[in-house]
Amino acid sequence: MIFDQVASDRKVRVFSLSNEFTDQYQGKQPAWGPVGYFTYKRTYARLVEGEDRTEEFWETLRRVVEGCYNLQKIHCRQMGLPWNEQKAQKSAQDMFERMWAFKFLPPGRGLWMMGTDVVYSRGSASLNNCAFVSSESISEDFADPFCFLMDMSMLGVGTGSDTRGAGKVKIQMPRTTEDPYVVGDSREGWIELIRVVLNSFVGKGHFPLNIDYTEIRGRGVPLKTFGGTASGPKPLQDMVENLTKLLLPKGVKAKFKVPYDHVTGKIDVVKVKVTGSGEPYRITSATIVDINNYIGKGVVAGGIRRTAEIMFGEPDDEEFINLKQDKKALEDRRWASNNSVFAYQGMDYSVIAQRIADNGEPGVLWLENARTFSRMDGVPDNKDWRVVGVNPCGEQALESYELCNLVETFPAHHDDYEDFERTLKMAYLYAKTVTLVPTHVPRANAVMTRNRRIGCSMSGIVQAMALHGRRGFLQWCDKGYDYIQKLDRIYSDWLGVPLSIKTTTVKPSGTTSLLCGATPGIHYPHSPFYIRHIRVANTSPLVEAARQAGYDVDPDDYADDTSVVAFPVKEKHFVKGKSEATIWEQFVNASDMQRHWSNNAVSVTVTFNPEEKRDIQPCLEAFEDRLKGVSMLPLADGDHGYKHAPYVAITEAEYDKMVARVSPIDMSTSKHEVDDKFCSGDKCELPPRR
Repeated sequence: MIFDQVASDRKVRVFSLSNEFTDQYQGKQPAWGPVGYFTYKRTYARLVEGEDRTEEFWETLRRVVEGCYNLQKIHCRQMGLPWNEQKAQKSAQDMFERMWAFKFLPPGRGLWMMGTDVVYSRGSASLNNCAFVSSESISEDFADPFCFLMDMSMLGVGTGSDTRGAGKVKIQMPRTTEDPYVVGDSREGWIELIRVVLNSFVGKGHFPLNIDYTEIRGRGVPLKTFGGTASGPKPLQDMVENLTKLLLPKGVKAKFKVPYDHVTGKIDVVKVKVTGSGEPYRITSATIVDINNYIGKGVVAGGIRRTAEIMFGEPDDEEFINLKQDKKALEDRRWASNNSVFAYQGMDYSVIAQRIADNGEPGVLWLENARTFSRMDGVPDNKDWRVVGVNPCGEQALESYELCNLVETFPAHHDDYEDFERTLKMAYLYAKTVTLVPTHVPRANAVMTRNRRIGCSMSGIVQAMALHGRRGFLQWCDKGYDYIQKLDRIYSDWLGVPLSIKTTTVKPSGTTSLLCGATPGIHYPHSPFYIRHIRVANTSPLVEAARQAGYDVDPDDYADDTSVVAFPVKEKHFVKGKSEATIWEQFVNASDMQRHWSNNAVSVTVTFNPEEKRDIQPCLEAFEDRLKGVSMLPLADGDHGYKHAPYVAITEAEYDKMVARVSPIDMSTSKHEVDDKFCSGDKCELPPRR
């Protein structure tokens, strides 16, 4: 696709690290965090072609670094730009070494996909972390925003949307056809079926009464492209049925006859019978959210890659604000998104503050701040006047159909600023390189090639403040920010591409920070001692290996095919936990990072104790001109009400007892398995507990 060559054409492999360099790392391991190696082998180590094993970390880094410099070199060849092989080799080795030392890392999706044939054949969507699409234009193309969200979600890209399309189209009784509709066995095939179904409800095309799923492979078949195994067609069939019953006018019923084979997970031809009649109706904000939530629910059920959704509504839209008060709908599909409102300076926060005090939602986005400011340093530049929302974790303000890619640095793993500056160069270069590759979506490319938006982030921020002092660390932020702007001018000139509209961010981090034991993003550690629960598919040999090594392994309450392994963790550089950090302190930290570092946004989930509920409204009022967005979470819900929450506090004695009975886990037979079904932040993606 991107270089007019198919993936099997090895001419795209035009750059390699020297064997003399990579041979130094064979048989060695980096300084993993407490759950780092297990998380890596479960989540990011790809199967080695022709061998019954997965990658070791040095092999992953070689694939990632070579993939990055291959993209640069091919771009330079295509554009007729200069390329210095010796200089590139030295730079690539520096990038490898800084990843190995956990001074920075690409995002998890970069560890998983960079350097694979997929990037060459299908574009860069799988390398991007997040996206946004507005529903504002659904009167022009009803299905497209929903299908874009589905497409990105199936690639593991967290995607946001909004309710701006409410009232803009009439949903009506669809015309139907008896002609069989054969579903293709691909991501594109799944999306096209949903497009046909959705468009039929606005008078475009016909709803198929005979849907043929026979071409879709059964449950458990290995997936070569993205790893893991196929889910079978049932999640797609459930999605079609749910969307159909959601959209049909009142008084109309649909019955689905599904010939499902419980052994193979296969479905043949589904016959649909529609009875009754009903009046057309205007689409509401609730229906827009429900369409996206049913898609999110189906994607989570249909693949191993984690995805996330965020939905935005107006603060005076009571229907939107109250969506999660409907417990039946919440359990069915509305758990699939975090919901936030478009706020504005000077608004009355009383109702929003009460909702947050009750259950942590909605989140708040000051969209005008995101449009007007880069860093919130008092200097408006109006660079991002086109942005309409943010990604699910809130660190990147985005235009409609825009994707973004992120990279993560660990300032606490540096002794001095000069070393950190060299790391920033490598981190910037990785992120900028991803922008050289178009996606498979022309509407997205139209935005991304203009903006070249990237997000150089930090994790372990509270650790860095403890090690380098608050003032010293913020000086690093100011100097580092200026340095990245300098780099962007140099490398954009060399590559012949526009400057990046925004370059820095604070992402919440996901499993990436687990690899090296850094605290996630700007957040405080859970406690000095805690259990970190890691979910693993039952088919993985890692489950029994963990049990044999003495770790507690329990069945997962939320997925019959998954187990949960409990890892005892002692937090390094511990100063205070999230229960000790006041709501005001957390707002100040986010404000400082928005002022000194991030010209995108800061992803922060402010946790609060019951007695701090009264401070929610004053905090929103006080920081409405210093932040771009914030989400909040009651500490009473810190474990989310779920068994096997990601973090569970324990005592030092409990930690010592658990550590005393465990030994190293044999991970020689590991296979790539499921990722945690939790958002990168503190809010849980799982449906309510059964």
